[in-house]
Formats: sequence, structure tokens, C-alpha cells
Amino acid sequence: MSVKKSFFFFVIALSISFIAKAQDTYTLPPKDIVDMLLAKSSPGVSMDDKGEWILFTESSSYPSVEELARPELKIAGLRINPSNFAPSRQNYVNNVWLKNIKTEKEYKISGLPNPLFAGNFRWNPKQNKIAFTQTTRDRVDLYVIDIATQKAVKMNKMALNVVFGGTYQWVDNTTMLYRTIIKPASAAPPKPLMPKGPTVQENYGKATPRPTYQDLIKSPYDADMFEFYATSQLMKNMNGTETKIGQPTIYASVNVSPDKKYFLIRSIKKPFSYTVPAFGFPSTISVTDANGKLVKQIIDLPSTETAPSGYDNVQNIPRSYDWRDDEPATLTWCVPLDSGMIKKEVEYHDAVLAQKAPFISEPIMLFKTKTRFRGVTWGDANLAIVTEGLTSKQTVQLDRFNSITGDLEKLITRNTTDAYSNPGNPVTAPNQYDRDVLVTLDKGNKILFNNPVGGSPKGDLPFLMSYDVHKKKADTLWRCQEGWYEAVVKVLNPEKLELLTRRENENTVPNYWIKNLMLRIADRQLTKFANPYPQLEGVTKEKIKYKRADGVNLTGDLYLPKGYNKEKDGKLPVFMWAYPAEYNSAADAAQIRGSEHRFTMVSWGSPIFYVTQGYAVFNNAEMPIVATSKDKKPNDDFIQQLTMNAEAAVNILDSLGVGDRNRMAVGGHSYGAFMTANLLAHTKLFKAGIARSGAYNRTLTPFGFQNEDRTYWQAPQLYNGMSPFMYADKIKTPILLVHGEMDDNQGTFPIQSERMFNAIKGNGGTVKFLSLPYEAHSYRGKENILDLLNEQYQWLEKYVKTPEVDKKQQEKKSF
Repeated sequence: MSVKKSFFFFVIALSISFIAKAQDTYTLPPKDIVDMLLAKSSPGVSMDDKGEWILFTESSSYPSVEELARPELKIAGLRINPSNFAPSRQNYVNNVWLKNIKTEKEYKISGLPNPLFAGNFRWNPKQNKIAFTQTTRDRVDLYVIDIATQKAVKMNKMALNVVFGGTYQWVDNTTMLYRTIIKPASAAPPKPLMPKGPTVQENYGKATPRPTYQDLIKSPYDADMFEFYATSQLMKNMNGTETKIGQPTIYASVNVSPDKKYFLIRSIKKPFSYTVPAFGFPSTISVTDANGKLVKQIIDLPSTETAPSGYDNVQNIPRSYDWRDDEPATLTWCVPLDSGMIKKEVEYHDAVLAQKAPFISEPIMLFKTKTRFRGVTWGDANLAIVTEGLTSKQTVQLDRFNSITGDLEKLITRNTTDAYSNPGNPVTAPNQYDRDVLVTLDKGNKILFNNPVGGSPKGDLPFLMSYDVHKKKADTLWRCQEGWYEAVVKVLNPEKLELLTRRENENTVPNYWIKNLMLRIADRQLTKFANPYPQLEGVTKEKIKYKRADGVNLTGDLYLPKGYNKEKDGKLPVFMWAYPAEYNSAADAAQIRGSEHRFTMVSWGSPIFYVTQGYAVFNNAEMPIVATSKDKKPNDDFIQQLTMNAEAAVNILDSLGVGDRNRMAVGGHSYGAFMTANLLAHTKLFKAGIARSGAYNRTLTPFGFQNEDRTYWQAPQLYNGMSPFMYADKIKTPILLVHGEMDDNQGTFPIQSERMFNAIKGNGGTVKFLSLPYEAHSYRGKENILDLLNEQYQWLEKYVKTPEVDKKQQEKKSF
């Protein structure tokens, strides 16, 4: 062969093996996919407690990438818009209106700002006003809608500071509490060209294992900027008149006592940590009166960077400070009885204490829990529901507490992964203090549970039940009819069992209804939302049930294209989408989850778009990872079980005659991306993979990940064995890697995908890497998402839809 020919083939081979270039313009997927993504979604619905008025809210679909590109501060675990003292990445409501339920008449609201960028809608206690925030480029304001006049009025003069997200709260029907800025954004500290010195972090012999948080403080300048933007003035607004409360500080939270006489305040103080986000900084818990005067400083809390590793381990300090909802001003909190270490052999692990105003008497112990205390839903002096549990054991327990007798009695113990035994959430309603407390029936003997999921062997069937807290007996008052998916949104009248529900099935768009279980009158439809996705009409959906090799039952949602006939059309190319889940119980893993009778709603990350392009889509393909014995943890057999799950999915689709086992792709987001890379590294089941925003090298998350609480140094073989990065040389199946360049999720730093791409490329694999400008862990920019959907489509078309034999023939012809 001549030198010229050798050089020619060398150049061709080089160009085929690796092409790295910046894409000049954004691309678009097929029209059906574009139309589905940008379809106008159904309005949001918020109803008052009396069932008289509905507030409808509409939002635009996706912001432009140009909007995402606006200035952003990433400090102390927060993402801040430096121009308006607000979180930088928000979804806004752009249209609102009212509807009177009795007359069915709709009303426009006058006085709304234009353009509208609203959020944080909240009814006042009397339910005759609705407040909301309006966010502009340089400030956040507070508006109130008067229901009677259908008019919105701006309430504040000082711009709000909502950096910590706690925007405002109603104190009573005419009074609101919020935080305001103390200096304009123009007064922010300038960044010096010459730093004062190096950034120094120190540790002297004390173990401080922390997860890999993003956006932390990295320099003294970051600390100065955090202090500037986080410091605010507490403000009370009564009918439009603003009054300052106390002095400016960094308010992490402000909680008004039920009798409105005291404020429970958590304020952040220095030194600011470089290893944990802002809510883990040192802080002070204090109680002030309604004018901001200090009543009592409760405690100084250290930084959470000293917290022990391992699920259910806590700092050996008081925690969970809150007000008791059924008393005027009683402070409650929890203390560990095991020095914070759950494995310490003690009968009780936590105790909950209380102290009444004026907070000078000795605290009294309310109760002790045998596992970790999680919270209380208060009712009255005779009844409260206490929640305790263990994350490491996947257990939760509900207890009945009587504060008069001091009795704490176990009611329900269950696995958190056991969907069938989940009673749902206790139904609450405002008491005389406007605090949500337990709704009771039958002279206080029964409470209500609402389960909007309602797991069952027949799939999800939401229900409402009563529960006798003395007899420990449950009675189902209502359950969703089979063939539908209907959930209780709100209990409007517990005595008459008047409910607001949201009803749908696979062919019917979700709409809202009022039903009355006592009167048994016909249900009344409140909304008539239309189908936003005509492209999916005729697409079939079915929940497929199958088993993996060890007998664990699995399910997945199978979507087939419009007009598809397997006898005539044969087997289809398949796009499988999944996300692994860990279980301590094989029986729990085998339960049926989800409902085939839900209407298909499509968001940016859905794989369902591609059913319009001739693919069978197998969504929510279950990938359980189960502990195989009492002395083992689920991840001890991660790769083996992941492989079994995937093999079972491929086999069932092939045996049904709808999926071509030689033309299947697998994909996932975050932990699903981690799953995808592992399947391509350890199996030959798929023709292509799509992995979005994943973490592929677990040594970069050394203090735990997902539900794994062992550290790298405790289980190095596990970390290495589960890391697809360590097997990059085995990944020869084409893989599309995608990552938001500003990922904010714990553990999934963009470098994970960057290094994975380099590793696969360096070992001769077929790989493409998309870094999406300005995107976080969840993608939002319209242009980015449309381009992503097209890249995914092109990847599937190139490597999955056309069989390998046809590709070779085409290549031969073209050559």
C-alpha cells in the first residue's frame, strides 16, 4: 500500500474514531416531539377549605436558555439571583383567575402586575384573601388578592429577601410576616483582584465525614457574599403598614407560636462552613416576643459538619425545635438518649421534651421512642400521632400519644417499602389557633387517613379510611374504582365526608370533582381540561407483570405506537427507561406499583416521546436491588441483581412478540444513568444506552451514596465494583452521556460525565457527550431540552432502530 493511501485511511479512521467539535446551533426533534414538549399543560387548582372558590394558575412551559444565563451566585449550597435576593432557578405562574363553585362563574383578577411572574400562593386563615410573590429582575414584592372584589394589591414597600426560600407567612387574616433586604444589590462586596491570602481549611484529629455537597463556600469572598445576601430584616405587615421586628440577622427560619405572641427563630452565625450548606452552619435557637424582644435564648447549635456518618446517627445535641400546635405557646424538641449513635444498645433512642411559655420552668418529658423520632401530628390533649422509624432498616412506626396520661402506644409498624400496608397521611384541619391538627370522628376515637397512592395487588387504588386509635381497627370509607385513578385532594367536610378529588384514566385527562359519600349524590365535575397531547391518541398502554430469575415479581409500563399490530408489523425496537431501588424485603420488592389507568403526562425527561417515532417504550421498568439475607445489604449483590432485572425485562418483551431483543436501548437519569452505564459495562443485552446526569465513579462520593451508608474505606471493594468508571474499557455498546454543566445535585458533579467520556473514549468505545449550558440536575432551558430530545432520537435511530445486519449492508453499498 502506498504512503498516500496509508495516510488517507489513517485520517479516515481517526475521524471515525473520535470527533470533538462545538455544535454551532441548536437542533430540533421531529414535530410531534416538539409539539408535545411545548403543549400547554392543564392549570393548577387551589380550592379554599369551604369549597366555595377555586384559584386557577397557569405557567409557561420552559424558559429560554438566555433566561438561565442570567447572573447567578452559587454559595453555601444556595443558588441566588444577585439582582433580586431570590433563588435563581424558579418556575413562575404567568396567569391566574378565580371561579365561584356555586355559580360556576369565572372572574378575571384586576391589579395584577404585568408581566406576571408569580409564586407562593397562600390563602389567609379566613380564606377570603390569597397572597403571592411577584419576582422581577431587581426585586421581589408581595401582593394580596381580595376574593370579594377579585382585585390584587401590592402590600410591601421594602423588597423581600427570599434567599432562604421562606417567603412569607400569614400571622392572622390581615397580618403577614416576611423578610426584607437591608441594602441594595449594588452594595454587594466587590470581588478583589488580589485575595488577602490562600483559602485554608483545617481539621485536627476529629472525624467529620460529610457527603459531597455542591456550591459550597470556597473562599473568604464567598463568605462575605453569603453574609451580604442572606442577612435580612424581619418585617410585620398589617393591612399594608410595615413594622420592623428586631434587628437584621441571617434568619434560617421564623415560626410564629399558635397564640401569635412569640416567634421561634433560628439564626445562622459564624464561622461559616466550607464543607456543608448554609442550613448546616452554626446557629442560635431563640424565642422573642411579637415585637422582636428576646424572651429566651434556647441553645447554640454547632455546625452539622461534626455529625456522625451512617443512617439514623445524629449529632448528640437537641434537635427538631417546634411549637406544639394544640396549645398556645409550648415549645417542643427532641434529644438523643444514645449519644446520637443508633447502634448503641439502649431501650429508648430519643426523648421529646416540652416547655410552656414564658419558658422559665423546667422542661417536662412528653415521651420516649424506641427508634428515631421523626415528628408529631398534634390533635388535642388526648391524642397526637407520633412518627418514629429507622432509615437503615426501612421501617416506620406510628404511635398514639396521650399528653394527659403520658401514654405512648404503638399503632402501626411497617416497612417504608411496603406499599400495600401504607395507611397514607393523617387528615388535618385548622384549629382555633389556625394550626393544622388531626381531624377526629366518633368523639375523638377515630382519625382519618388519606392515601393518594393506595398501593394494592391490583395496582394503585387511592383510598380514604378511618382508624380507631383504641381498637386499632381500620375501615375503608372510599376507594378508587378499578379502571380509574382517582385521589382525594382535600377533605372539605369530614363529618359529611365531602371530598375534592382528581380523577383520570388512561384515556381521560385529569379533572377535579366534588363527591359526597354520606348523601350519595352524583359527583359534580368542577373542571373540564382538554387533552394536551393529541399525538398520543391511539397509543396503547399496559402494565406488564413478569418475574426475574430468582422469582421476584417485576412490572413495567409498556407503550406501543398508534395502530401497531404485532402480527402484521412484527417486533419493534425498544427504548427501556428505569431507576433502581433498594429493598431489605423481597416481598416488598415484588409488590405492584403504579397504575396503568393514569393518563400519560409528558415532561421533558420522559422516554414516552419516542413511541410517536415507532418505538415500543418500556417505562418504569422495575430494577429492585434486594438484600438476599439478614446479614447482607442490598448493594452487596448490585451487579448480579441489576443484570437479572434487565434480562427479565428483555425476555418478557421478546416473548410477548412486541420487542425485538436485538434492537433494545436502555436509559436513565441520575441513579438511572449510573444503572445504564453498569448494564453496558457488564452485559451485552442492549444496542445503545442514554445516561443523563449520573455519577459513575463512586470513589468520588466516598461517604455514601443513594441508600448506601457505608463509606469507601469500610467497603472499598463494593465502591469499586459498583463503579462503571472502573469498567470503562468494557463499554463497547454506544452510549450517549448528557450532563447539565451546572449540576446542583449532591454527588453528580459534571466531572463525573467528563471523566467517564474520557475513559470510554480512551479505551476505544463509541461515546458522545452533551454538556448542556447553564443546566442544573433537572433541565429547564427550552432550546437545551429540544436539542437533547433530538440527540436522543438520533442516537436511537442510528444504533437501535436499524438492525446491525442492515447497517453493514448499507455501509457496503455506500462504500
